[in-house]
Amino acid sequence: MNRNEVESIAHLARLAIAEEEIAVYVENLSRIIEFVNQLDRADTEGVDPMAHPLHMTQPLREDGVTEADQRELYQQNAPAVQHGLYLVPKVLD
Repeated sequence: MNRNEVESIAHLARLAIAEEEIAVYVENLSRIIEFVNQLDRADTEGVDPMAHPLHMTQPLREDGVTEADQRELYQQNAPAVQHGLYLVPKVLD
């Protein structure tokens, strides 16, 4: 990664980078790219892709009702209701 590439990336991303910060960005982005290249060189032959590194299931709570049904109470404030549904003005013809 060089200065011109950092300036080009900053321009494309619409980022304003101060002149004195460009050298820091060049160094940091070069390190990131080198790390990605290092990962790319790792032998992954025969390794199955995983969704998660741990073979565990997420503990789930019981699916139970925790609040009372108050639909009629809430719909009292609506300007128009029919068959338990809120009626709204037509937007598209």
